[in-house]
Amino acid sequence: MSELSNQSPVFAIVVGEHSGDTLGEGLIKALQSKYPNAKFIGIGGPKMNALGFESLFAMDELAVMGLFEVLGRIRRLLHIRKTLTEYFINNKPDVFIGIDAPDFNLTLEEKLKGQGIKTVHYVSPSVWAWREKRVFKVQRATNLVLALLPFEKAFYDRYQVPCQFVGHSLADDIPLVSDKKVAREILGLDPKGKVLALMPGSRGSELSKLVPVFLQTAKALLAEDPELTFVVPMISDKRAQQFNELRQAVAPELDLTVIVGKTQDVMAASDCLLTASGTVTLEAALIKRPMVITYRFNWFTYQLGKFLVKLKYFSLPNLLANKALVPELLQYEVTVENLVPLIKERLYKDQSSLDKAYTEIHLSLKQDASLQAANAVSELLKDD
Repeated sequence: MSELSNQSPVFAIVVGEHSGDTLGEGLIKALQSKYPNAKFIGIGGPKMNALGFESLFAMDELAVMGLFEVLGRIRRLLHIRKTLTEYFINNKPDVFIGIDAPDFNLTLEEKLKGQGIKTVHYVSPSVWAWREKRVFKVQRATNLVLALLPFEKAFYDRYQVPCQFVGHSLADDIPLVSDKKVAREILGLDPKGKVLALMPGSRGSELSKLVPVFLQTAKALLAEDPELTFVVPMISDKRAQQFNELRQAVAPELDLTVIVGKTQDVMAASDCLLTASGTVTLEAALIKRPMVITYRFNWFTYQLGKFLVKLKYFSLPNLLANKALVPELLQYEVTVENLVPLIKERLYKDQSSLDKAYTEIHLSLKQDASLQAANAVSELLKDD
């Protein structure tokens, strides 16, 4: 056995949502191949927990987005962070890895780094988009940033913050060509006809804001094409229940299929996606499906963001391409009148030029991310 495999390091990891759980899963697998006796503890999701990760709190407790929404949970979030800080100071891990959730993790990382614990932040916060001065907090809080996107490293280099571009594990896991026919067979969908996926998000607050307009849009589209099929992927049974309750209130007569836990299969089976913004839009680009991207914030969060955010685009496909590959609708733009023509254009017209742009994004991110991230953590661990 190698010297590494004889070690039993403790890796503390905190994730705040399902996309972080997927990254954490890949990282743990790669670290376990180097350190079979390693221990993993902190806050993880179901994929991480299935690998033997020990969660001190439920991941869903951190899955809050938007300033107003966070304020409503602030006491609980502060309690969790204080508890974790005390626990890790008293039971020092060899490395702490905060995966995304920057508003929660960076403060935790800064406290732990001050106690001599090595810290890594995996997934750069969008400091290049808004609140650029956060880069100085990142500098204080972390020994290393692991960036998923190629333009992020150049930003950190300007501030001399240690950063490594590792690519994105989704680009490694998703094939360059996703077979629509096979996906429909897996899901039991008709191999012919048009399929629209309705994807209103993975957070409860997202569903409450987007499901009604998504359902109304589906009704309008169905009136024009009675053969159109609707599929709704949900991240969990809890979210599926919430969706069905909203459906009963808004469009109980609408025929659609709700599928839990097979989001990528649903995307691959679809001809177009009506989706909330987020990591799922990158998955959709990698699966090579046209989409219309939407988002609605709490009113106060939106008003604040208008002054702070300086991005031309807010979705990952457009940011990575640095052009408007796919339509983005935000806040008051998210209406049936706006959505219907955009979706029809993508359901019924040729999208081959879009596929080419998607493939370029895919190849740029396909870097064996989990292994690269694990190697970077391992180097940090050895650097005593």
